[in-house]
Amino acid sequence: MGIITRFKDIMASNVNALLDKAEDPEKMIDQYLRNLESDFAKVKAETASIMAEVKSSKRKLDECDEEIAKMGEYAKKAVAAGNDDDARQFLTKKNELTQKREVLAKDYELAQENAEKMRQMHDKLESDISEMKSKRDMLKAKVKLAKTQKKINEMGAGIESAGNNAAAFDRMEEKVNRMLDEADAVSELNKSASGNSIDDLAGKYDTANTGSNVDDELAALKAEMGM
Repeated sequence: MGIITRFKDIMASNVNALLDKAEDPEKMIDQYLRNLESDFAKVKAETASIMAEVKSSKRKLDECDEEIAKMGEYAKKAVAAGNDDDARQFLTKKNELTQKREVLAKDYELAQENAEKMRQMHDKLESDISEMKSKRDMLKAKVKLAKTQKKINEMGAGIESAGNNAAAFDRMEEKVNRMLDEADAVSELNKSASGNSIDDLAGKYDTANTGSNVDDELAALKAEMGM
């Protein structure tokens, strides 16, 4: 019954350990399910074979019981007919069949035990496959969600980088504005310094002198006119 040992190992396998090693969890889940379904087909075929063996063993045991009962009836009839030698032959055959029945009974008992083990293995594997199919949909949904979240994170990182660039652009604009302000300030200072030059100061007095000459000419004109 090496197949029973093999499938005990299958049932004890660590699915999570296999998934941890997988580069693509979705593909690994599908592959593991295909492996289980392939193994399940073998278990099912073996289970059917052993169940057939149980029926065969039971039929042989029943036939042996019938022969034993038949030999016993023939022995009685032979004794009733006064044929002791015939009765001895029937009883000898009955004893042989009785010994054979012990072997057949053990075969039948062993076949029943094996069939029960295989049936339990069959039912357990069938249940696990059904459970894994349900988990597969859930795991695939989680994998899809994880991939979507990864894309969102990557996009978020890109947006953060753009934000950093925008902040740098704002700082550059502020620097340019400050340079313009400084240039305007220097220009204002230059204008103020120009207004206080010695030429401007001399012009002030030149204008004042020009006004005085006009006043003198005006007085002379009035004297001439007798005013």
